[in-house]
Amino acid sequence: MEKIDLKAFAIKVEAKKKGFRRFITKIENQPPKNLNELAIETDKQVWQEIDCTTCANCCKTMTPTFTPKDIKRAATFLHMTPAAFKAKWLIKEKKDTDWVNRQQPCQFLDLSTNLCTIYEARPDDCAGFPHLAKLKVKDYIHIHRQNITYCPATYRFIELLKEKLPGYPAKKRLTGLKVVGKGSKRKTSVKPVQ
Repeated sequence: MEKIDLKAFAIKVEAKKKGFRRFITKIENQPPKNLNELAIETDKQVWQEIDCTTCANCCKTMTPTFTPKDIKRAATFLHMTPAAFKAKWLIKEKKDTDWVNRQQPCQFLDLSTNLCTIYEARPDDCAGFPHLAKLKVKDYIHIHRQNITYCPATYRFIELLKEKLPGYPAKKRLTGLKVVGKGSKRKTSVKPVQ
């Protein structure tokens, strides 16, 4: 697969970001009945087109949250104690009390290959990213609102969903109503037809 041009990606995102975010909000508020099935199908399609190792933008610009289990696993992998691992690599976010990377890009990303040096012991947050086809899509689709700006796979996922759900949700037709008055500065309201 071709290497992803992150500058060109950023320009593309800027042009479509608002529309994609509106679409995500509509999906959140009125999820289609087949959303989970569509997500699974679309997820498979995305990974036929995109290879994360041609990008690694998530590792370059975001940080995972390290759970206590993640910290223990990564520390063991690196032959360190969890306390030493935290002291060397992580900081505690004040607002959430989550453990996150001290720096970006991620200290475990090999920038020459875009590969993770602790891949076998990476945090669950990294292993699941970008969380495209989790069950109950409507419960986590809100995270795509942010991730479309960082992740070409998430961007493509939303782009494909929009193609599969054109005009979603369908606009409600206001039948049985008659307009009273005319122009945009109408003094009377729309009233039901008697």
